[in-house]
Amino acid sequence: MQKSSTVTAAGAVVDPSLADRLVGIGAALLAVAIWGGWIVSTRHAVHGHLPPVTVGWLRFIVPATMLAPAWLRIGVWPRRGLVPFLFCFFGSGALFFLVVGNAMRFVPAADVGPLLPGTMPLVVAVISVVVLRERLGLARALGFACIALGVLALGGRGVMFPQDGAWRGHLLLLCGATMWAGYTLAFRRTGMKATEIVGLIGLWSVIILTPFGLPGVVQAVSDGYGREVLLQLVVQGVLSGVVALVAFGIAIQRLGSSRAAAFTGLVPALAALIAVPVLGEHPDAAAIAGVVATGFGVALASGAFSGRGR
Repeated sequence: MQKSSTVTAAGAVVDPSLADRLVGIGAALLAVAIWGGWIVSTRHAVHGHLPPVTVGWLRFIVPATMLAPAWLRIGVWPRRGLVPFLFCFFGSGALFFLVVGNAMRFVPAADVGPLLPGTMPLVVAVISVVVLRERLGLARALGFACIALGVLALGGRGVMFPQDGAWRGHLLLLCGATMWAGYTLAFRRTGMKATEIVGLIGLWSVIILTPFGLPGVVQAVSDGYGREVLLQLVVQGVLSGVVALVAFGIAIQRLGSSRAAAFTGLVPALAALIAVPVLGEHPDAAAIAGVVATGFGVALASGAFSGRGR
């Protein structure tokens, strides 16, 4: 197979080709579009008739089943890249979902975007520079600074003036962002395909969550909430659990960890835009400034304005 990009010893992609950049950008935009809707869906579910552990079971049963042919090829446990896989599992599997799902019980959906997908690319950038010795360059550093300003504009008021008990949710979301950053940085170091990683994470997450999550599904259906269960199965399992994770994995492979992570900074802005037609919430001047700053920052940090790669 023709090598499409230059890879350093640390596993970072250097100067991706134009074709790789276009495929990676498209995959990243698909993932963040799904995650923008996922925030609203999960917040609605955990405040409704489905506890976080039940929503988590619905999230992972689909990839564990749909991607069974992929993870069966490598077995139920990776033979190589075990440590990176564990980072991926803890960063996007059952534990990650329980941390984030419980956080949404304490904070409104508007706080989730800035504190979870909004801060994750900043964590990845810091780790990439300090630990992996990656050089961001002036344009990408400026892009991450714009993302930080956009996140503060979108969610600063909710964080600085939290409602009673919201600090618990804020801490959990920051913990979740750090876990997700570990997943992003470890993904390429597993040596596995995106379908294999996502399927294997789904398998072990289902094994852990089934004793606690499946009874909640049965109870919800028997109580007449079958339609809500089906909706969450599609949003959580198919879209967020399979399509978004596989697409984001492709983005990491084509763009590199920090470039792909930069796109998640779009999720808070996207959630704010989705809230207009869905929730009837119209952004104020601070929110509009945050949308503009975040979008411009993602374009810079992802390398979209860089020249054609080697």
